[in-house]
Amino acid sequence: MSLIEVKHLRKEYPNITPLKDVNATVEAGEVISIIGPSGTGKSTFIRCLNRLETPTSGQILVDGVDMCDPATDLPAMRRKMGMVFQNYALFGHKLVAENLMMAPMDLLGLSKQEAYDRALELLDMVGLRDKALSWPHELSGGQRQRVAIARGLAMNPDILLFDEPTSALDPQMVSEVLTVITDLAERGLTMLVVTHEMRFARDASSRVFYMNRGELWEAGPPEQIFEHPKRQETHDFIFRVRNWEYDIHTLNPDLRSMDASIVAYCQHQFMGRHAANACQLLLEEVVNNQLLTFARKRGVTDPCIHVTISAGEGGVDMAMTLDYRGPLLEVPEPTETEWDMLSLSIVKGICSRIEKVEPGLLQLYIRQ
Repeated sequence: MSLIEVKHLRKEYPNITPLKDVNATVEAGEVISIIGPSGTGKSTFIRCLNRLETPTSGQILVDGVDMCDPATDLPAMRRKMGMVFQNYALFGHKLVAENLMMAPMDLLGLSKQEAYDRALELLDMVGLRDKALSWPHELSGGQRQRVAIARGLAMNPDILLFDEPTSALDPQMVSEVLTVITDLAERGLTMLVVTHEMRFARDASSRVFYMNRGELWEAGPPEQIFEHPKRQETHDFIFRVRNWEYDIHTLNPDLRSMDASIVAYCQHQFMGRHAANACQLLLEEVVNNQLLTFARKRGVTDPCIHVTISAGEGGVDMAMTLDYRGPLLEVPEPTETEWDMLSLSIVKGICSRIEKVEPGLLQLYIRQ
């Protein structure tokens, strides 16, 4: 028997049906990442599992017990499932340690000292033992979320549920939280994580659920979902979140906007500032100083350049693809006789190779 079995789960509100007919199983020790577009029922699904939301119909069996049965002892079953919310949900009037001590004292009957010792162990697990006597407002967003994770573990749950645990964090804080979740995964804890962090979903999950339009459209190992999805909708979603795209239709593009967008993309993909700097410099040298210069010389007023940046995997270099169309189709080869020598030297220093695939397609591979 699976640890969790979901059968024909449906949730309706007066004006919307976030869950239509969800069927899924989760085995003990699995780490399930739940991905998909916003507004497709992912958070509702997680909240239904421990009955923070009441399903309209269907069954949720946890260790053989139907969470939807009115006779089920919900408080007892909820002790088996810790919950980590996207907004931390810490009690601001209590110290960090006290936030972790409340449930074990009230529900498990631990003494104050026992609960405090347990709180210190959990804070040590998430790297925040020295913050035990701090107030939540004294912590960064990433630290508060790590405290929330520790609190989710305070009842020794069999299952830990995460509802977009990094969505409220600045990009630089995301990594510290995901590192803690990854450490928990390695300990064998059963976890379901609603997330927009695709690298985490790919690297830390045993399986990935792709949800769309209130249904579970595809489930499988990360390699299948990310590299060989069965449905076109899954493929299109993965492409959108793994790639950065930008269209240029002016001779004077907003480079600051592009730069900020690239930095956010690289942070989201955990590629670091070095990768962002390389992408920014390539756009400046190749797009602004070369392609748009060619366009100006030829009297083109409405260039059409489509830029795609793809994150490299497994040591493969990042790729920047420049698809220049219309009047720019005959851009000269990237050689010293055709390009500005300084720009070409900078580009070659950044790239492992440069390929003019066809007259209107240039690919630059950025060294990892």
